[in-house]
Amino acid sequence: MRNPATTPPCGLRSVLTKLFPLFLGLVGHLAVSGQQYNSDSWISKPEGTITIIPTVGQRNSMLMNTFSLVNRWEFTVAAYLYNDDGDVSTDDGYSASLFAKYMFWQMKAGNGGGAIKAGTGMFPGTAPVEDRVRDAFRTYWMNMPFTFPLFNNKVSWDLMPGATVTRQYGAEVGYTSAFTWSSRVAWYCFGPELGIVGEAYGSEGTAGADPEYKIGLRWEPDQYTTFALTYGAEFDGGPNGPGIEFGIMLFTPPFACLGGCK
Repeated sequence: MRNPATTPPCGLRSVLTKLFPLFLGLVGHLAVSGQQYNSDSWISKPEGTITIIPTVGQRNSMLMNTFSLVNRWEFTVAAYLYNDDGDVSTDDGYSASLFAKYMFWQMKAGNGGGAIKAGTGMFPGTAPVEDRVRDAFRTYWMNMPFTFPLFNNKVSWDLMPGATVTRQYGAEVGYTSAFTWSSRVAWYCFGPELGIVGEAYGSEGTAGADPEYKIGLRWEPDQYTTFALTYGAEFDGGPNGPGIEFGIMLFTPPFACLGGCK
C-alpha cells in the first residue's frame, strides 16, 4: 500500500491503456489468480487492518494474510504452492512462512522510513531450489526494509538487506546461513495510482540461491485494493524463474485491534 503522492502522468498513458487489457488477458490463460514481490516497504498498515493477498503464477502461487493488531506492528502467515513442471493441473510441493514486522522509523512526510521483520519459512526466490518444498520451519530469517522517495515522489525505492539460518537434517545435520538482499523500484509515471515496478533479489552463502528479477505493473485504484502483474526470471537464464504472476492486495477498514480500535 503506497503512501498517496501527487505525481503528474507521463506521456505513455495512452500506450498503457492499450497494453494493460492484453496483459490481463494473458494471465487469464494461465489458470488464474498479491503482491508477489519479495521486497517490502517500510510501512505498517493502520492498526486494525487485515490484508488478504492471493497470487497465482507459473512457478508458485501464494495466499498471504497480514494482521495489523497493534500500532506499528504486522503479523503475517503465508502459504506457497509450487508448480515447477509447467503443468498447472499438478503441484510440486508447498511451504509456509510466519513472521512479524515492526515499523521503527517514518519520515515526517509519511512517504518513507524503515522497519524490521523476522520469522520462519522463506520467500521462494530466496531459497535454493532443493529446499523450497522441504520443512519451511527449519529456516529462520530477519531483514530490514527501507523505503526512500525520489524525484519528487515519482519514484519509490525499497532496499531490504537480511540474513537467514537453516537447520539441515538427515545425513547433513548442521546449520547453513545466507545473506539475503532485495531491491525494488516503483516509477509512478502514469499517475499516483499506476506505476512500473522492477525488482531484483537473491541470497548469498552456503544456503544461497540464484538471483532473480521481476518487472511489471502495479495499479492502486483505491485505498482498499492493489493489483500487480509481473514477469520474472533468473538473471543467468536458468529454468527456475517465477514466470508470469498476477496478484491482488485487499485491505479492510481498521477493525481488528487487540485493545479495541479507536
